[in-house]
Amino acid sequence: MNERIDLGLREAAASTPLPEGAVIQEIGVTGMTCAHCVRSVTEEISEIAGVHGVSVDLRVGDVSRVTIASETPLDAALVRDAVEEAGYALAADPS
Repeated sequence: MNERIDLGLREAAASTPLPEGAVIQEIGVTGMTCAHCVRSVTEEISEIAGVHGVSVDLRVGDVSRVTIASETPLDAALVRDAVEEAGYALAADPS
């Protein structure tokens, strides 16, 4: 199933002003299927020091796109660990 589900989370995250100079990173996450998945990944990534916001474009049966706004570029290992702690895996490309 390649169904795309819009949870309205992007609009909520976009309404929060980001600090000047914020770094935006996109990652792909596999295995996410519902709002609970989105909350889990968002909560884990949000716990990384310097993260200002997380937005998820959930794509059931495909690679979900996660956009992270932070003060500085994040260590890839920290992001991977946060995603894995939530129970999911990073994809090679956030297509």
